[in-house]
Amino acid sequence: MKQAAQPRRIWLCADDYGLSPGVNSAIRDLIERGRLNATSVMVVGPALDRGEIDALEAAAKPSPRCAIGLHVTLSAPFRPLTMHFRPLDGDMFLPFSKLLRAGAMRRLDREMIRAEVAVQLATFADRFGRLPDFVDGHQHVQLYPQVRDGFVDAVAEAAPKAWVRQGGRDQPLARRLRSPKALLLDTLSVPFRRRARAADLAFNPGFAGVYDFSPNVDFGALMLQFIENLPEGGLIMCHPGFVDDVLRSLDPVTDVRESEHAFLAGDAFPDLLKASNVTLG
Repeated sequence: MKQAAQPRRIWLCADDYGLSPGVNSAIRDLIERGRLNATSVMVVGPALDRGEIDALEAAAKPSPRCAIGLHVTLSAPFRPLTMHFRPLDGDMFLPFSKLLRAGAMRRLDREMIRAEVAVQLATFADRFGRLPDFVDGHQHVQLYPQVRDGFVDAVAEAAPKAWVRQGGRDQPLARRLRSPKALLLDTLSVPFRRRARAADLAFNPGFAGVYDFSPNVDFGALMLQFIENLPEGGLIMCHPGFVDDVLRSLDPVTDVRESEHAFLAGDAFPDLLKASNVTLG
């Protein structure tokens, strides 16, 4: 009798812990249900007081494979932790599109990026009493030209055992062309992986989770696409949350967060994992 294949183990990471109380609550709920095995924390977010940190650690404690990482944030509407960071838009980071353009035009300062990422790493260590399990970036800033240099330098120096998130995936070109955003992340990830390897940093072997955040999207159908052919150790990002006033004031992605939470908390999600022979444990 043919032995059943071992299930693929993947990471399902909820981004943006610390963005708002409603986002935090939804992420903790899914961790407690065993529906997530990673979340990344914004240390510059407004909802990361001692109570929110303690609640996250308590939610993750029963699951030894639940990783907590740093969500490096270098784009508006957030503010840097380093005093002399440049360029800025008023007193905030640049919007992500301007940051990407500035990096592509070689107008960023690698040392300023390194210093800001280093301070965010140190802030995480101070608040959690340890270094992050992994390091990624809000709005994928870690992949941007020039940003990736300072990012990798800081992580390699301060948290060399942490893995970093890349955004590429081995899939047919026709599928890549259907998603310009995924194609862009795939392209930006090639030099990022090269820099990470040179610094001896581990990274996820595959990535999924990109979509346009359309309010009418069938997130279950999307999750099936994300899981399909994702390699062992691959990572899917998600953005569950409960909408509150803080979230509305900071981020355009609102109602779809509740749709994501509803699917991940429901009965269809574990059925999908089982049918796909995938596990988060």
